[in-house]
Amino acid sequence: MLLESYQRIRERSIAICAPLKTEDYVVQPVVDVSPPKWHLGHTSWFFETFILKPHYSPYQEFDPDYNFIFNSYYETVGARVIRTDRGNLSRPSVEDVMAYRKHVDKGMLMFIEQGDLRPEIEQLVVLGLNHEEQHQELLFTDIKYILGHNPLFPPYYTDQEHKLITRKLDDIVPHRKEAISIQEGLYQIGHSGPGFCFDNEQAAHSVFLPAYSIQKQLITNGEYLKFMQDGGYRNFRYWHAEGWDWVKNQQIEAPLYWHRIDGRWKHYTFNGLENLPLQEALCHVSYYEAAAFAAWKGKRLPTEAEWEVAADRLHWGQRWEWTESAYLPYPGFQKATGAIGEYNGKFMVNQMVLRGASEATSPGHSRKTYRNFFHPHLRWQFTGIRLID
Repeated sequence: MLLESYQRIRERSIAICAPLKTEDYVVQPVVDVSPPKWHLGHTSWFFETFILKPHYSPYQEFDPDYNFIFNSYYETVGARVIRTDRGNLSRPSVEDVMAYRKHVDKGMLMFIEQGDLRPEIEQLVVLGLNHEEQHQELLFTDIKYILGHNPLFPPYYTDQEHKLITRKLDDIVPHRKEAISIQEGLYQIGHSGPGFCFDNEQAAHSVFLPAYSIQKQLITNGEYLKFMQDGGYRNFRYWHAEGWDWVKNQQIEAPLYWHRIDGRWKHYTFNGLENLPLQEALCHVSYYEAAAFAAWKGKRLPTEAEWEVAADRLHWGQRWEWTESAYLPYPGFQKATGAIGEYNGKFMVNQMVLRGASEATSPGHSRKTYRNFFHPHLRWQFTGIRLID
């Protein structure tokens, strides 16, 4: 089972990159976007660094320089290329990185096939696979940013049959808005029981929630367009102070990938530039934009606890949904020792929680307790809006 999961997940990362040209693998338009080549190397480095080198003595390190190149943010592991310089890595070549992946895969398959992995080592392998699935979603979002900022707006898909985003969900939001009422009470949130979770989903704990009503459907492009037409980006009253500064300084006038051409709104998709579908769920907005839209509607965003309690009755999984919750540790949260302890806990400041999943999320890599988190100005992820009435 573990061996099959390893092969399937590692193969999917390569498949995601298959439509790319060699030049696409190296581009880094902004600091938040990493070159696809770096993602492929970093996910291999994770298995080499945390599993093979310390726990499998027959393994021979591929290249000592790769620890410096593909370490992301692990201070415990040593020095690294700063994030802004990842796009300057013309070497190692794409061919070299592919050879690195094969080398690591060979070692991992031999290690897993020998059997009798200690439980803590097997847990590390599972963490590495979930880590790679996170980077698969980042590959989709980073590739979209790379191609979506190419002046030619080239499509990612080479043909209609090569659609690697496999979470086929209904993108059309029903015109009639429905709301779900949740009674006042004490509820449990957080992960408990069997199955994998990240450390930031623990520990399960009780929260008291006043009664509330949450919309079943996500906000559509058409609804957000009305906000824009009503001067939403020009009226400071709807915005947090930092959000208003962001709008003015960055000259923000629309969601990411929206373009007004010849009097019509279009948006960049993996198929290239297309007309904006008004009934499709809104995508690629920041927390600042989500909060401003909610204020314009006279409503608010849900807290992460409100979202999780209602999740079983919601239609979720199309977009990562901004919440009104700051990214903070749960009661009883414990940071692991060593480098693995740097995975989530060190980022619990100045970020907002998103809940759900998106069309780019890897199959099986979503659950209602999942706590995604980003800085409030970021919007290159597949982010959307759900409101509390």
